This record gives sequence, structure tokens and C-alpha cells, in this order.
Amino acid sequence: MRPEEIKPDTALCTILGYNAQTGQTRKYFNKWLKLNKINATAIALNITDEHFHFTMTSVAKSKVDKMILEYEFKAKAVEYCYKQESDSIDFIEIEDGKVIGYNLESEANVLFENLEFIDDRIKFVAKMMIIANRWYGVKIDVEQIPLLIEE
Repeated sequence: MRPEEIKPDTALCTILGYNAQTGQTRKYFNKWLKLNKINATAIALNITDEHFHFTMTSVAKSKVDKMILEYEFKAKAVEYCYKQESDSIDFIEIEDGKVIGYNLESEANVLFENLEFIDDRIKFVAKMMIIANRWYGVKIDVEQIPLLIEE
């Protein structure tokens, strides 16, 4: 979604990372939303390590209520979570002013019959589908993953 396409009724979430604007998370997540005709987009927040603490301690008081974390911040985010499921966080949600962290590894694993043939990128895209389903009701369709991965 281009900036001029964002309207007042467009649902927003955030992706936090070193290169969130150009990273794979935003690419696959937004592409899946667009293919499913969902009026939502992920806004990228590019930050460095020195800004991570401030961002995470401020997020619960901000207008951000859901955020996907890029790889570099998945483990670091754990200490900022009021509650979390793992030592690596895929996304956070703000509930009652508290940061709740979620890991999607087990949810992604159950989508596939044989994990032996599933590489990290396929599992990563499956996680983007799971998040899109949770936040925007988008269907999860692992058969579409090869189409999303093609350039």
C-alpha cells in the first residue's frame, strides 16, 4: 500500500526493525493483506539498538496496539513484556496498557504435515499469515506461500 492509498478507515499496525521499511516482514505481510483485499497495512519503524529501549518502554502508552518484530529484536523484546510465551517474540499486542509478547513457532509448525520439507522462509511467511488472520481475519492458506515468495 502506497502512502496516498492510506485512508482514515485503513487499519494500521507497526513493524519494528533495523530495516523494517524494506524488510521481508513488511513485504510478505502487506502483500498477503493486499491479495486478500484487506484495507490494512503495516507501517515500518526503522530504529537502531540505541532507540530500542525507549521504543519498547513507550509503546504501551502510544497509539500502537500491535507490532511485528523483525529478527534483530525478537529476543530483546522479551524483557519488556508483561507476559510472553517464549524467549523469542514474533509480535506484541498492548492489552490494558501492558505489552504482551507472542511466539508463533508452534502455531506455524502445525500448518504443515512434514516439517522436514519446510525451510525458514516458508515458516516465516506462514507466521505472517497467522498474524494477518489474528488481526484482520485473513484466511491462512499455506498453498499460497510459494506465490508470495516469488519475486
